[in-house]
Amino acid sequence: MSFLPDAAELAAAHAATRAIARETPLLDSERLTRATGAARLWVKAESLQRAGSFKLRGAWWRLCGLTDAEKRRGVVAFSSGNFAQGLALAGREMGVPVTIVMPVDAPTMKRQATEGFGARVVLSHHGMRPREEVASELARKMAQEQGLTLLHPFDDPRVVAGQGGAALEAMAQMGAAPDVAVSPVGGGGLMGGTALAVRAANPQAAIWAAEPVGYDGMGRSLMAGHRVKASGGATICDALQATMPGEAPFAACQAAGVRGLAVTDAEVSHAMRVAFEELKLVLEPSGAVGLAAVLAGRVPVQGKCVLVMASGGNIPFARFAEIVQDARGLRE
Repeated sequence: MSFLPDAAELAAAHAATRAIARETPLLDSERLTRATGAARLWVKAESLQRAGSFKLRGAWWRLCGLTDAEKRRGVVAFSSGNFAQGLALAGREMGVPVTIVMPVDAPTMKRQATEGFGARVVLSHHGMRPREEVASELARKMAQEQGLTLLHPFDDPRVVAGQGGAALEAMAQMGAAPDVAVSPVGGGGLMGGTALAVRAANPQAAIWAAEPVGYDGMGRSLMAGHRVKASGGATICDALQATMPGEAPFAACQAAGVRGLAVTDAEVSHAMRVAFEELKLVLEPSGAVGLAAVLAGRVPVQGKCVLVMASGGNIPFARFAEIVQDARGLRE
């Protein structure tokens, strides 16, 4: 990658994305704060962003970097759903044709929403292979054959910079930088942007990457000092199934001193229920991973000011109800 976004790049990206992204709420709950032992616990509700997740921010900033000719020809990307929706919406607003390669087993709701924003969706069939690998290969082939610009959903410095706007916005709402920041990680775009933004604001902050068990590629990579693959496996976190972090997000997290941890499906479903009951938020499993880490006691938050990124809320009601039905509520 050509560069690691600095504070000026993050600020420029955030300023540009205000043209399309809404300011999402920063929520807190006295009961939730007491239960975790934090001095103050804030949850950044990017689940309430346009298109249902933070992905719109990075997609818009990436499109802003295209030439006029590239915008006319159009772009192609691979995504299981959230980046697809964010890019489709950004492309519609900017007048850029968007093609999305989506795994055949991606959630139907996410595919339909992507098409609803005007994107062309092409399904990839991965069989026993990792679905991201197959989808990315097809997207790359289409880019070459059709003259489209290939966009990566997370492994791009401009995408990392754009996603950092969520953390910049949260800190402006808080009026301070957090002592502890926790973000979900799939490929690492949001985590990378959050890490750079928080580290610039508070050199002493503890910054945590939260991932599903089996897909903790960022945590494993940070421990190893280089990018490594996670084992994979079954998870309810459909948007966090990247087995290896992107080069650009990994570089950002490494530079910012991020530490990793992994949470179970049971911990995620518990966090989804708590978010609903205490914050009135509907989170998809992938969006609740950061909160799950805090509630499970994996992150030291005692007496600290804590920022948790709630990254997305794209989930059908029936699936949400199924997951949270047997999850326990908050216990103090």
